[in-house]
Amino acid sequence: MLSGKSILITGGTGSFGHTFVPMTLEKYNPKRLVIFSRDEMKQWEMAKLFKDDPRIRFMIGDVRDKDRLYRALDGIDYVVHAAATKIVPTAEYDPFECVKTNVIGAMNLIDACIDKGVTRIVALSTDKASSPANLYGATKLTSDRLFVSGNSYSGSHNTSFSVVRYGNVMGSRGSVIPFFISIAKEGVLPITDNRMTRFMISLEEGVELVWHAFEDMKGGEIYVKKIPSMKVTDVALAVDKNAKQEEIGIRPGEKLHEQMIGPEDALYTYEYPGHFKILPSINKWADDPERIGTGVKVSSDFTYCSDNNKEWMGIAELQDWIEKNRNKIGNI
Repeated sequence: MLSGKSILITGGTGSFGHTFVPMTLEKYNPKRLVIFSRDEMKQWEMAKLFKDDPRIRFMIGDVRDKDRLYRALDGIDYVVHAAATKIVPTAEYDPFECVKTNVIGAMNLIDACIDKGVTRIVALSTDKASSPANLYGATKLTSDRLFVSGNSYSGSHNTSFSVVRYGNVMGSRGSVIPFFISIAKEGVLPITDNRMTRFMISLEEGVELVWHAFEDMKGGEIYVKKIPSMKVTDVALAVDKNAKQEEIGIRPGEKLHEQMIGPEDALYTYEYPGHFKILPSINKWADDPERIGTGVKVSSDFTYCSDNNKEWMGIAELQDWIEKNRNKIGNI
């Protein structure tokens, strides 16, 4: 699918891009992989990792700038949309800026991809887009709906859009594991609520879900990978079993448990061996046999949340993962 193709990734210098780029270069050998982002220093540092690889291109730009997107998309076959304002407190404090990136940026990208003849676009989403409790989640839900509707909006153009949704990415910048590791030496780890649970997914698993979406998509699907859950108190024990855990209360906009499929999505959700797929409710696409494939429809009251998950990660398993990935945790 991606072999010999030209691919662009927005927000490509972030945690996902640092994993997607080398994995995709190795597995698919694309013709060209363009890393589009607005931080020149991150691009400079990332460029050192790939030296003189002729397949790699870097382009300074912002998804808020439609003209720059049009230039960046010249000759591009596939797009991964990873650019986002994603820190929950930042979004609450600067909501206008969050909307400009997550909503207006999505609109700009959809228009530009259609007009420039891009074939397939996969947008990254988040558990916070399911029944959102904060502004970040609300903007990502809006973005998800825009990309789903983009398949109708594109008319006769041969451009398809889909979305991948997953939860807490282990070891990524700003996530709980590097935060706990950074303060463990103080002997106290803050827990917002002792009942709190989170989904656990590695960046590599996130990349594989995007690859699967490119291979499988007809347009309008939201892909949700089956991944394990973990209690946040157990995450703290995995980082430092001797540290005191101090309950500090849930922060504004924070959920007790993560949710990736809510009851409002159940009517359009199908289950597969390694993932779920939420089909679009528009244009009767949820009943399309090509989109359903081998999927089995879930029950009408189905939800996929970190507290009702069938699969759980143990403390020893997370400790093993931390040891194997210690050099990368919080650095990409």
